[in-house]
Amino acid sequence: AVKIEGGADHEKLVRKLVRMGIPVMGHTGLTPQRYLRLGGYRITGETEEEIEEILRDAKALERAGAFAVVLEFVLADVAKLVTEEVSIPTIGIGAGPYVDGQVLVWHDLLGIYESSPPFAKRYAELGRIILDALSQYNREVKAGEFPSSEHYWEYQDKEDFERKAKNALRRLDL
Repeated sequence: AVKIEGGADHEKLVRKLVRMGIPVMGHTGLTPQRYLRLGGYRITGETEEEIEEILRDAKALERAGAFAVVLEFVLADVAKLVTEEVSIPTIGIGAGPYVDGQVLVWHDLLGIYESSPPFAKRYAELGRIILDALSQYNREVKAGEFPSSEHYWEYQDKEDFERKAKNALRRLDL
């Protein structure tokens, strides 16, 4: 499947992809690939115009044959309204509990980055652990400690290797 950000503006494209047998999931509300157009990362669905646009997008995606629609950083009331108005599943990311399913970016869930969106719940703080592991790896490589002999293999019979290498070089005319 492909996920396409936007709705009404991509209705023809979604319809064509679906006719070609390519499943499409739509995405409306905050669209990360076009967030600057929205004035940055922010909650959507606060104005009548935004509610209308989100509904229009969801309905257009449904008409075009999308199998589901992601509602990102949308007020929960708006997500509930969309869920009631479309027959395809709604998947919320920062859109409250009134959707058919939930998604949370695993980087946010695991605490990989220092900051996460305000709607993300962190279930772990792995960012520091990952940075510490990468720093240790970097130090060991630079110090020549990694890889150590338990992390690579060599010919046990060096004379056998020398003979095979010499024959390979000769055949390659090197």
